[in-house]
Amino acid sequence: MKKIHLLIIFVFANTFCFSQKPSTADFISDLEYFKNTLPQKHTNLFKKISKTEFENSVDKIALKAKQLNYETFAAELFKLIVSIGDEHTRIEPPYTKILPIKFEIYKEGIFAIGVDSNALGLLPAKLIAINNHPIEEIIRRCKTVIQNKNNSYFEVYLLYFLNNPSFLKGINVIEDVDSASFTLLSKDNQLTTINLRSVPKGSIQSLPLLLAFKNTVANKQKDFYWYEYNAETKAIYFNYNTCRMMENLSFDKFNQTLFATIDSYKPERIIVDLRENSGGNSGILQPFIDSIKNSYLDKKGKLFVLIGKKTFSSALMNAVTLKRNTNAILVGEPTSGNINHYGEVRGFPLPRTGIIVGYSTKYWENWKGKIGPLIPDKKVIYSINDLNNNIDPATSMIYKDK
Repeated sequence: MKKIHLLIIFVFANTFCFSQKPSTADFISDLEYFKNTLPQKHTNLFKKISKTEFENSVDKIALKAKQLNYETFAAELFKLIVSIGDEHTRIEPPYTKILPIKFEIYKEGIFAIGVDSNALGLLPAKLIAINNHPIEEIIRRCKTVIQNKNNSYFEVYLLYFLNNPSFLKGINVIEDVDSASFTLLSKDNQLTTINLRSVPKGSIQSLPLLLAFKNTVANKQKDFYWYEYNAETKAIYFNYNTCRMMENLSFDKFNQTLFATIDSYKPERIIVDLRENSGGNSGILQPFIDSIKNSYLDKKGKLFVLIGKKTFSSALMNAVTLKRNTNAILVGEPTSGNINHYGEVRGFPLPRTGIIVGYSTKYWENWKGKIGPLIPDKKVIYSINDLNNNIDPATSMIYKDK
């Protein structure tokens, strides 16, 4: 049976809008619905929190419903989800706005790598504060509303929310979802504050981003899966961006072409890049796994799998399978997904606010006895200097390790 993890994607969540702001009665009604519905649908909601603790937490939110607005109500639900302790159970408010700035984390701090074109010359710039709140304070607040036992998971969602005005308002960093100020330390060590107005959520895709490692092999294509042979390094680089099937090229056909290239060029090593893969259908990669197990490349020092913070769900399961069943060497960062986890996500909307509640319907024991994320055999620490010099330290480490 194929292992399938569903992302929480509901079209109506993106198109949902209110004719008026939700009232106190709306919040209380949704809380009651949440309290009654989630335990019925989740496969094991009370694994890390008792039924009494869960119900008391919901009731405490209801008691302060009069003081809540939509954004702070969502923040209270985020806090409650943290106490459940399931990485796949989460809420998805129907956010419609985004601030035109994008961040990435390096060992030196959090850096803006994409911004409104008027401030493009500042990049890459270190984030110092948002609306005069120091980033250290914001991180502390975020740890109350984002699960943080797995640091990679926390960092992925921290980056996801740092440019989300509704989320920032919910944790009392900004007062108005239409704008925010960002204090940045520019690449020439100048402290600058820029004021940004929110834009429609889809507009983030058109940001003039200074992409990390933009001139490296990992960013050459955006297809779900692709590969190239490098005669200089004598390596096949196979990028697997998402666990989904391409409409114009089945994975079976792709895999046949990949191994035909291997037979033709006889590369000395193969690199499988799962760093940007957050999941989908874990069964799609099975033809590759079967083929590589029967290949001369399934030897120590010849098969490398790149993992990172964004390696999650089905992609994590693929990485675990490769680690357990081949001679793969894992290179990169710990994954945001835990090896053994709840998943197979479904969802339901809260009737009054339209907030989507995603919940797990199955427990995946991918590696008996293992606790926490998948840890690389060779750890990579990413530096802002790598970005400035267009260096991918993960692939560089492999090529240097002969």
